[in-house]
Amino acid sequence: MNLTRKNMKRKDGFSGERALVLPLSIVRQMEKNPLSAQLHITDIGYYPHAKYHYRERREPISQYVLIYCVEGKGSFRLHGETFPVNRNQFFILPAGVPHSYTASDEEPWTIYWIHFKGHLAGFYADNFARPTDIRPNMNSRINDRNDLFEDIFRTLCMGYSTENLLYATSVFFHFLGSLRYLQSYRNAAQSAESEFDIVTAAIHYMIENVEKKLSLSDITGHIGYSPSHFSMIFRQRTGYSPTAYFNQIKIQKACRLLDFTDMKINQICHKIGIEDCYYFSRLFSKIMGISPREYRMSKKG
Repeated sequence: MNLTRKNMKRKDGFSGERALVLPLSIVRQMEKNPLSAQLHITDIGYYPHAKYHYRERREPISQYVLIYCVEGKGSFRLHGETFPVNRNQFFILPAGVPHSYTASDEEPWTIYWIHFKGHLAGFYADNFARPTDIRPNMNSRINDRNDLFEDIFRTLCMGYSTENLLYATSVFFHFLGSLRYLQSYRNAAQSAESEFDIVTAAIHYMIENVEKKLSLSDITGHIGYSPSHFSMIFRQRTGYSPTAYFNQIKIQKACRLLDFTDMKINQICHKIGIEDCYYFSRLFSKIMGISPREYRMSKKG
């Protein structure tokens, strides 16, 4: 990993990327409000498969920087030490300290990122200036957390009314709380049943990893069964192969994003772990009977 190269971001951005930088006047407004002064976002975004992503800040900034890697790899440098970052890990860079971070050349990361400030920002960032695991399990609620991010992003995209800003701040408290109090966040979702069969566990794993490219071996490795034996059991229970079922979950997620967001189709395909937009359109049409564009138009009628 080369951390000496110049700041770099592809001139045409990253396919499917989304980013929002709040105007300085709005940030100043939030600094004066009793609620948002405690914690508020200044920048927020999502970079899928961010090849050549690199940022070096020799002059410190006043915000904390949260980066959550959901796929691929990267690294960051802080206080003269370099830390590798893998998928299912996050870190928070402290305010006022020079730093740099970069995507892996071989396996570029897909990241959610947020810059934030406020009187309580340091409290939520404390002890996270190193890679911290968020491993999927039966109660991990990773997809729920990602939905919180989407809720914040959509709200801020709707404008900077006081109500929108304070709602986004309130959800952001929840988002950071789900990281800082990880086990409590997971415990809140525990089922009354203590045992899950392997098919239920596999489906849950698929849902939690809908933004990723999972192979059959990834799924069976998590469950602890051989691919052939697991595939037979899964097909008997669901009528589908594990791969076909995972694709249905992806398209179900895509339908929700087409229904309830203004995200572009190339952004949506990355949000469900598909880099090739043409393949996404073919898969969507195969499962839904119409193209993603036709589906969205039909909902507007």
